[in-house]
Amino acid sequence: MNVADAVICRLKKDGSNFEILVDCDKAMAFKHGKKINVDDIIVGDDIFKDVKKGEHASEHDLKNIFSTDDKKLMIEKILEKGDVQLTTEYKNKLREAKKKGIIALISRNAVDPKSNLPHPPQRIENAMDEARVKIDEFKSAEQQVGDIVKQIIAILPIAYELRKLELTIPADVSGRCYPVLKQLSTVLNETWNNDGSLTVNVEVPAGLQNDLFDKLNGIAQGRIESKILEK
Repeated sequence: MNVADAVICRLKKDGSNFEILVDCDKAMAFKHGKKINVDDIIVGDDIFKDVKKGEHASEHDLKNIFSTDDKKLMIEKILEKGDVQLTTEYKNKLREAKKKGIIALISRNAVDPKSNLPHPPQRIENAMDEARVKIDEFKSAEQQVGDIVKQIIAILPIAYELRKLELTIPADVSGRCYPVLKQLSTVLNETWNNDGSLTVNVEVPAGLQNDLFDKLNGIAQGRIESKILEK
């Protein structure tokens, strides 16, 4: 990859700014856990204070903040912890993947109220396109599906059940459970209790309720307290 096609990966650490040039797709794959040689991700091994101004980071700052002389280790840290400037192409890929996930959720959890049968995925996609639905590439499909159903229901008759739940999660597993809540439901509000436990109200597609309970109770070993607020 040449410099013109590279994007910036930026890390702000201890009041200093560090930037490297990277391949967007490979850098994001690396950040998501794929094993890729760092040399295949970066475009040159320069570490900048400001890429656009051509200002390099000082050796003193690099050694002082990263506590190493190994430049490759510094670059790995910037890749792991830094923010990658996403290309339009990469954002489009994310949106397309989220769109497919949303279509799959609607197809799995919703039916045509006239026939009581699922809508084919292509019919759902056509309705989304007609309604000019906007997909947020940074939100999960589960977080967006409820709002998108509301946008397309005038075009495509849909019976789609959302449930509101109240969940109380023990203090010792609340941190591990929270990402699951964000992935499979929409968090409406949350309260941290005096004993450190977390009480949340969430909205979840009825078809995902058991998945949510299974994952949470797998982490909490069955200690999740739950109550259906609304069907």
